[in-house]
Amino acid sequence: MALRRRGKGTKALAIISTILCIILFALCGVVAVDVVAYSQNIRIVESKEYIGSELTPVMEDGVYTFYTDREFRVLQLTDIHIGGGAFSIGKDRKAFDAVEELVKRVKPDLIVATGDIVYPVPFQSGTIDNRRETELFVSLMDTLGVYYAVCFGNHDTEDYSLYRREDLYNIYRSSKYCLIDRAEGADDINYAINVKNSAGLITQTLYMMDTHSYVTGFLDEYDGLHENQISWYESEVERMNNLNKAIDENAGVVKSLVFIHIPLREYETAWNEYRANEYKNTENVTYYYGKAKETDEKVCCSVPEDRFFETALALGSTQGVFCGHDHTNFWSLDYKGIRLTYGMSIDHLAYIGIENEHEQRGGTIITISPDGSVELVQERLVK
Repeated sequence: MALRRRGKGTKALAIISTILCIILFALCGVVAVDVVAYSQNIRIVESKEYIGSELTPVMEDGVYTFYTDREFRVLQLTDIHIGGGAFSIGKDRKAFDAVEELVKRVKPDLIVATGDIVYPVPFQSGTIDNRRETELFVSLMDTLGVYYAVCFGNHDTEDYSLYRREDLYNIYRSSKYCLIDRAEGADDINYAINVKNSAGLITQTLYMMDTHSYVTGFLDEYDGLHENQISWYESEVERMNNLNKAIDENAGVVKSLVFIHIPLREYETAWNEYRANEYKNTENVTYYYGKAKETDEKVCCSVPEDRFFETALALGSTQGVFCGHDHTNFWSLDYKGIRLTYGMSIDHLAYIGIENEHEQRGGTIITISPDGSVELVQERLVK
């Protein structure tokens, strides 16, 4: 009996079925490696050395408060970019090691992580599970045993990632050492941390503010601070001033620092003015240190206009603003009396080839003196 040939439709179906099977097996392999990667990462972070904090904060005046008459040391970390998935195991380990090394060296009283702590970009990390990535960071910090604060960045909660800011906020709230907080009923995750002396006077307020992600959606223009947040900042500066005046009627304006992820528009204005003047100081700009190594020295700042910088100038409280976001910008300028500083990046994952670049990698040490004055030093890593 003659055999019948397969029809074209049958052949096409066989090809499609084969392709689907290959994709299915590949996905199963990725998921399996993803589970293994998470288990391996957990073992890595939980094996880190306990370092501990000398000072323990208390909740007072509605904010976490540290008491000290000595210098208070803050370590700014930014853009840690924990992938947490099948594709980023080796680079995640480098990020964990970098954080541990910096904390060992600096022994800070407080760590402030200014956004993009996690990186749920699947083609680089192998996962969109930003909750699990966040849990890895929390486990790392709780193992190190140092108090820390966080600001959210655009990558922490991508539109396609599994969890939203509220979910990650609750994870951080469960951490023994995380001081994240917000006003009851507030939509944005903004909060303050105070440093006080033994007389009960605030020597410095640290403001953590959320610059959100994109204006309308994934990979759109970068967002920034909203009007309600600026109003919150104004009221908090006034409240801190009043708290000090209740103790000493002659107390001046409480000094403060602001931590965000996406740089203010003034970062771009200040750098462009300095650059246009052949990298020399101007009437408005004083250069302190660092380089602009983003393509064409670009500043990927907030696009919407806001009145934050003008408000900060008028209030006379904020001495400096610290951001992240642009991984290869690591400069610090004074602009019209307010220090604008990029933190050094931890990133080994997001920028292609950045794991082989070292000049930009490290942390920023912010030393607050008992009189409220501030000194900044970059702490570099060579790997």
